[in-house]
Amino acid sequence: MAVDKGMRQSTGLGIFLMLLGIMMFALNDVLGKWLVSTYSVGQLLLLRSAAALVVLLPFVWRAGVRSLFRVERPRLQVVRVILTSAEVFAFYFAVMYLPLADVMTYWLAAPIYVAALSPLLLGERVGWRRWTAIFIGFCGVVVALEPSAATFTAPAIISILGSFAFTFMMISGRALRGTPDLTMVTWQTVGAALLGAATAPIGWVTPTGSDFALLSLLGVVAMLAHVCVNRSLKLADAATVTPFQYTLLIWGISMGWIVFGDVPRPAMLIGAAIIVAAGLFIFFREQQLKRRGQ
Repeated sequence: MAVDKGMRQSTGLGIFLMLLGIMMFALNDVLGKWLVSTYSVGQLLLLRSAAALVVLLPFVWRAGVRSLFRVERPRLQVVRVILTSAEVFAFYFAVMYLPLADVMTYWLAAPIYVAALSPLLLGERVGWRRWTAIFIGFCGVVVALEPSAATFTAPAIISILGSFAFTFMMISGRALRGTPDLTMVTWQTVGAALLGAATAPIGWVTPTGSDFALLSLLGVVAMLAHVCVNRSLKLADAATVTPFQYTLLIWGISMGWIVFGDVPRPAMLIGAAIIVAAGLFIFFREQQLKRRGQ
């Protein structure tokens, strides 16, 4: 009984931390959309990443700086850093012009793209049930995008490309399971900082003291959100806590409406529902097959 109670408490804490982490990601995205209306994406990336590196520095020092250079498959590590930098740049560029919920919807389709590409890039087998869910998920993306001359704009295209960069980032993460989390997070933060430093001079606006604090807060909040999500996955079964990641869409719709006055499009809501349903089916099917394999 004591063991069962301990497991329930651990699971409950895991769900709480997942919900907290996702809420922090949403707040981070709202703050980023707010700031990017005044400051360039490059400037935002530079200051955000610099603050995150300050937070990471004590952990890197404890682990040893040399450990950052002892990595598996260095070329793939470099590719992953490029992908993560491109993905975050595309996200903040997209939210400058598109409603927050729209951009989040395109990013939430990434697990569907991963499932579609895993046979080709990872040699994983995908059965007819998941292929059906993948097809339905793609239909959801089309519905949410609502292709037309009016909606198929440059920000929408960049948003889709950014979600694909996020997809390949997730796939590369699967291929680099042996790399410590600290190493991967540090290098992707360094990559974003370098991209920010290269592009920040374009349209530089000197931030006020309060805005500088908010720009720095972006990196710190994102780091804490990652900690909450990672800890959640250690405390509870992935099948229990992972579906709560889709609450990001609820936050995106509500915060976009309250803060920015973005009224969600019916097509986006329908497409988002299809994407979430397909993504959840793919996830639970993969969990089922893993249990059978074990």
